[in-house]
Amino acid sequence: MVFKTSRKDLDKFKCPISKFNACIICFLKIFYFFIGRSVSFLTQSSLFIAINCLFLVYFSFLLYGIDEDINLLLSSFFITYTIYGLDKLSNIKEDSISLPERAGFIYRYRMIITATIAASYFFAFYLSILKNCYSLLIVHFPLLIGIIYSIKILKIRLKDITGIKNVVVALSWAVLGTFFPVTVHFKDFNEIIYIFYFIFMKFFINTTLFDVRDIKGDSMNGVITIPVFLGLKRTKKLLFTLNSTLIPWIVLSYLQGFFHAYLFVLTFTIIYGYWYILHFCAEGLEIGKSLDLLVDGEWVTVIIVTLISIRLI
Repeated sequence: MVFKTSRKDLDKFKCPISKFNACIICFLKIFYFFIGRSVSFLTQSSLFIAINCLFLVYFSFLLYGIDEDINLLLSSFFITYTIYGLDKLSNIKEDSISLPERAGFIYRYRMIITATIAASYFFAFYLSILKNCYSLLIVHFPLLIGIIYSIKILKIRLKDITGIKNVVVALSWAVLGTFFPVTVHFKDFNEIIYIFYFIFMKFFINTTLFDVRDIKGDSMNGVITIPVFLGLKRTKKLLFTLNSTLIPWIVLSYLQGFFHAYLFVLTFTIIYGYWYILHFCAEGLEIGKSLDLLVDGEWVTVIIVTLISIRLI
């Protein structure tokens, strides 16, 4: 007996598979849309950078071998949200050229953002003073240095001097990351210097890469940043040189008996630094949200690698 199958019968057979594929594609589109919107919200609202600071301070506690203090971790989160929120509110004009999506978000929700900044500062103040007066001073350091950075001294603003912004931002992060754990328990002075240098150098490179992304907007607004002044190629060479200083740093710190448990993680951060300098200093690259995720989010990655390495060891 021969069975004849019409095209109509075949179409009936294929129909459920086609609908299933369509459902999968639809689900993936919704999923990627949701992830994209979530990432945009976290980066544009400064929540992501605040989380990153919390992980930095946590990693610093690990390097010192000190039990983490939840009040100081949360305080670092809130003060970072406060500082970066204020910075984004004040830079809407510049961001409208290089980061129009972020500038639009900040402008639309500026009243809500202003309220959350005020609340965030209150929590940062309250949580730090619960510990001691030293942590209160440290949490205010970035704010104080930011004020000095912005005001005119002898008719000159530090903000207008090329490279000073990078030093100020790196110094603020280094002070928070280095000295918050020390308010809990004082450690070897040499160890403090090593951790301070490491964090300062990582964030100097970090801020310069963000200037690379903003090079067009800064040039149009007459802001002379390091990439605008040096150009892309020489900026990449500078950042490579600075990242390379962490190689003798890790050797010397190891010889002095510091950070042995985190040698793999620290080596990873140096290699990771080379990678993102190469990637984001490439000619003709249109830099978007990936910079926020991969560079601002470096300390999230560091903590993940740390936890994995601890489990393996």
